[in-house]
Amino acid sequence: MTALLVIFLILWAVSGVGLIVFVLLHSGKGTGLSDMIASSLYSTQTGTNIIEKNLDRITIILAVVFLVCLIALMFVYPQGTISA
Repeated sequence: MTALLVIFLILWAVSGVGLIVFVLLHSGKGTGLSDMIASSLYSTQTGTNIIEKNLDRITIILAVVFLVCLIALMFVYPQGTISA
């Protein structure tokens, strides 16, 4: 294992766990079809506060890091190189 492979694997795993945690931290907007219909009719959107905006930013950054690491791992560790 090369150092580059280890770095990408650790970054990929940390960003994956972080992505799960931050997605679960998001507040729910509604719990069913009736809430979806009611929200479109009554548009009571008051805007998001700064905490929710930062939570969105962190989630997007973690998703981008996860995808970049995944694509980089495809090139660093190509298919067929794993020997049992």
